[in-house]
Amino acid sequence: MKSMLSKSVQPILGLDIGTRFIKAVMLERAGNSFTVTAMACEPISGNAFKEREIEDFDAISNALKKVKLGLKQKKLKDVAIAVAGGSVLTKIVQMAPDQTDYELEGQIEIEADSLIPYPLDEVYLDFEELGPSETHDGRVNVLLSAAHRDTVDKRVTLIREVPMEPKVVDIEGYAMANAVSSFYPSTDEAIICVNVGASLLQVSVIKNNIVVYSKEHTFGMDVMLQDICSSMMLEREDAQRQLIEGELPETWKQEILPIFVSNLHQQINRALQMYISATHAARPEKLLLCGGGAVISEMAPMLEQDLGISIELFNPLANMQFGKNVSPEVAQKLGPQFTIAAGLASRSFNPWHI
Repeated sequence: MKSMLSKSVQPILGLDIGTRFIKAVMLERAGNSFTVTAMACEPISGNAFKEREIEDFDAISNALKKVKLGLKQKKLKDVAIAVAGGSVLTKIVQMAPDQTDYELEGQIEIEADSLIPYPLDEVYLDFEELGPSETHDGRVNVLLSAAHRDTVDKRVTLIREVPMEPKVVDIEGYAMANAVSSFYPSTDEAIICVNVGASLLQVSVIKNNIVVYSKEHTFGMDVMLQDICSSMMLEREDAQRQLIEGELPETWKQEILPIFVSNLHQQINRALQMYISATHAARPEKLLLCGGGAVISEMAPMLEQDLGISIELFNPLANMQFGKNVSPEVAQKLGPQFTIAAGLASRSFNPWHI
């Protein structure tokens, strides 16, 4: 999103507002080395979201305040956030090269009017030139991003009440890709990263640090949590806590987890088919897995067997150093869940498009 953006040398807090948890991480960089100076994760009570749109402001506000306290950063102010869901759209369009931002903006508004199912005065628009088009001679690829103003403004209002100041508004799939580009070994091959969140399955494909494919699918850990609640007669918050702390009866791994992994396998397989159909790529031999689902140790081996594809857990914090207020054990255990937050925090070290 193009607003509230200005260059800064100060670290920016990566703040991932999910439907069940708020994750936050702050990074410092020295050369090629990164240090996690602060991180926090707080659950959001109740059902604060409906189809990724905020319904319960108080629940999210309370979680945000707990996150800020948990970070123990007195001077914390600037944050980067991200949005996702049906009101967020991206599209790569082909434009004439060598245009100024002002010229591109005028052309983008013309393109957007036919691509976006909302009046233009109801959305925030942004664009970024990606480089020469491989399919259209003499044209460049330009990424068009749009989000409904309500989706962005609600988050901005909540964050400013904490108080913190949103300096960057990104898109979750692209924040995930930023984390891969910044914290995963570089390769000439396309990298396919799958984030298993509470309510969304997000797929991003990155090649040469450029997102070549991004898609969201409505499926996530909430499905498994509902089964746990029904089977074990637990309230959702109790089931969630016991799952995180490893206090559930071991029978859940035999009775519930295999069913969820089977459904997840089908969802990922369908997502891969859509990617292959859209890009004419070969079926991948390896996937990176991140998000809340990746924190469950049995998940990757079971998926690997079902999919017939090598599954690698992606923890963006794995090779970092840790500040005095950060637990290395927690960072290693929960790191995959912080992928979007880490991708947002990485915006501290990259130029911003104004």
